[in-house]
Amino acid sequence: MDPIILCAQEIHIPEQKYFEGIGHFPFVYGNTEKSATIREAVEWVKYNKPQIEAVLFKHGAILFRGFPTDDAKAFSDFVEAFGFENLPYVGGAAPRKQVVGNVFTANEAPPTADIPFHHEMPQVKNWPKKLFFYGDVVPSAGGETPVLLSNEVYKRMAVEHKDFVDQLEQKGVKYTRILPEENDETSPQGRGWKATYCVNTKEELEQKLKERNMEFEWLPNGEVKTVSAVPLQAIQTDERSGMKVWFNSVVTVYTGWNDSRHVGEQCVHFGDGTPLPREAVFACRDIMNELCVNHKWEHGDVVMIDNRIALHARRPFVGQRKVYAYLTQT
Repeated sequence: MDPIILCAQEIHIPEQKYFEGIGHFPFVYGNTEKSATIREAVEWVKYNKPQIEAVLFKHGAILFRGFPTDDAKAFSDFVEAFGFENLPYVGGAAPRKQVVGNVFTANEAPPTADIPFHHEMPQVKNWPKKLFFYGDVVPSAGGETPVLLSNEVYKRMAVEHKDFVDQLEQKGVKYTRILPEENDETSPQGRGWKATYCVNTKEELEQKLKERNMEFEWLPNGEVKTVSAVPLQAIQTDERSGMKVWFNSVVTVYTGWNDSRHVGEQCVHFGDGTPLPREAVFACRDIMNELCVNHKWEHGDVVMIDNRIALHARRPFVGQRKVYAYLTQT
């Protein structure tokens, strides 16, 4: 089969931003051959994989627009064409459902919830290296999955809030989370402990937490409180490029983890247990919103993200929204 049957090339969208040394962000591949099939798209990915990976490493995120990814199965086929190893969603906080194969729903928090910028699962040892999102049903308003370059956040914060950044680098951070037994879909961080760690009993959970070096406490109502036993690096260096990245969920937890079980400001601290400076955390949130690209979903869009280079978020929305995800560990 001739892979050129699918004709994809770089295009530009109004929401893109330009960063020195990187270029347009995110990079956008547009398919102009509207009669192309998913089989042809799969062959195109296989044929162009080295080039696509090079583009991803330079730009941090890629939007594939106009490709024949018309449903969850086609999305799965598209991702699997890269040959990356799948990563099960273990340890994450978001309530999700499996759709087909290794495809699952993106965070199913209520439409009114604004999920702040974060790298995916930076609080766990085996975090995903690449993320794929697929836009199936586009809401009537909002619901974007904006993307953001992590090094750009670090550079701004290192200048404007140097003391905060220095403390993050020296002390790291610890996260506290309370997990119900079953999923609570009224909360963006409501994934239950059974689903989070793929267990059925308290004994199985305790073993999993010990393996992950997590402190834990059972609460009278059957919920479990977990705390990072060892401080986690909040500022890391991407060994591939030497660039520093804002690899943490500080803003997400501090500003967004507010529900019947959590008060965000009490759920993340410096590694020595001292509180984070409120002004600096909210200043970081504002910088993130300033630097991000808030692209509008179109049906069939696929977004590929290098989880070390770029952060993502979710905006509130009106109407129906179906966005699916696929995580890989290579």
